[in-house]
Amino acid sequence: MGNANTSSTFQFTGQKDVYNGKVRDVYTLDNGLLVMVASDRISAFDHILPKGIPHKGQVLNQVATMFLEATRDIVPNWLIGTPDPSVAVGYACEPIRVEMVIRGYMSGHAAREYKAGKRILCGVPMPEGMKENDKFPEPIITPATKADEGHDEDISREEILAQGIVPEDVYVKLEEYTRALFQRGTEMAAKQGLILVDTKYEFGIRDGEVMLIDEIHTPDSSRYFYADGYAERQEKGEAQKQLSKEFVRQWLIENGFQGLDGQTMPEMPDSFVNVVTDRYVELYEKITGKQFDRADTSDIEGRIKINVENFLQQLND
Repeated sequence: MGNANTSSTFQFTGQKDVYNGKVRDVYTLDNGLLVMVASDRISAFDHILPKGIPHKGQVLNQVATMFLEATRDIVPNWLIGTPDPSVAVGYACEPIRVEMVIRGYMSGHAAREYKAGKRILCGVPMPEGMKENDKFPEPIITPATKADEGHDEDISREEILAQGIVPEDVYVKLEEYTRALFQRGTEMAAKQGLILVDTKYEFGIRDGEVMLIDEIHTPDSSRYFYADGYAERQEKGEAQKQLSKEFVRQWLIENGFQGLDGQTMPEMPDSFVNVVTDRYVELYEKITGKQFDRADTSDIEGRIKINVENFLQQLND
């Protein structure tokens, strides 16, 4: 089993701030750049699991990079380059405090709300007579507020405009970008025998321009179904075969943990950690159609430090 990068305490040249998220550590430099380190931490039910997953950060970083490069013709994005398998460097943007969630299928949160009797989600009507994992007639956009702490919350287009979170012309652009990105992601997934079920996009502003930020179309931010057998499973009312980290949540549930008060996080045996790594590698290869090349993990921090500093030096030359 390789080593996992579960914490980073870098001091990069020109560094002025660091933000440690659930999975990513974001370093802000004084030249308007961000260094985003994708750690090997894994979260579920809003809790970080006790052990890291070797190569998980590399998987997420390289999948996101592929899709960011493949969508530059749709919307400008923050990414400048990836000096290390687990690191992305790009422009610092002022984040827009709304997550643009788009759903092509009645799944996840939408299915739970529908089952509870709701027929309007974020101000968007959902047709009668649907069952879980059915395809919507058209993809629906169901935004969420971007919370600093706690859970993001559903919000409608009307509420976003009424609260002045973004001007209407900017929000219209966000919707246009979201639909175009989802269409591109859907087409790329189909070539791999996958269905892009739902996903989320985050945007920011830089020099007055809307830019795509963070990650896109990764297994942590998106849900995928296998296209083969989808219709038959729907017809029989069977669960869909998913390409996501749902299996980690299922393992936690089976071991008595759903993030509720009083529950104890189960100990992850090395055998299960290895399984999770292998599943993430499988996710990478299925989504990208490329073979995964496992990076050297003997000295992850040293590797990252050298690669990032060399990259920053080249940018300055």
